[in-house]
Amino acid sequence: MESPFTHEYFMKKALMEAEMAYEKNEVPVGAVIVIGDKIIARAHNLTETLNDVTAHAEMQAFTAAADYLGGKYLKKCTLYVTLEPCQMCAGASYWTQIDQIIFGAFDPKRGFQHYQTTLHPKTKLLGGVMEKECSELINRFFIEKRNLN
Repeated sequence: MESPFTHEYFMKKALMEAEMAYEKNEVPVGAVIVIGDKIIARAHNLTETLNDVTAHAEMQAFTAAADYLGGKYLKKCTLYVTLEPCQMCAGASYWTQIDQIIFGAFDPKRGFQHYQTTLHPKTKLLGGVMEKECSELINRFFIEKRNLN
């Protein structure tokens, strides 16, 4: 029997987090961190809420996962995030030594790949999982922002 715990399953959970950010008028990015088939951290952007430019979904998830595991390394963990990480979050992921990063929408202007930020050599990367759904949420947010101004 095929496992129900697919990349799409976990990305849907990250999208639920992104929706929470959207409801808080935050840039709608959500993240979950998984070990095995268990979600050990859930987070979304809180930069406006906390008045903190470092409060990205990934950073919040790294902290929650490290607290859960009782250590700073996230080996054997997978980060699912709705938007390609920025260079700050990619840099932080390097230090966590996370096994895998899976993201939804590409960010050609501000994503870590644009800046050629290096991931940990053992970190696997997969982009474009549920890209359409992830992109639609971000685009809707920014269209609404522009129309309000």
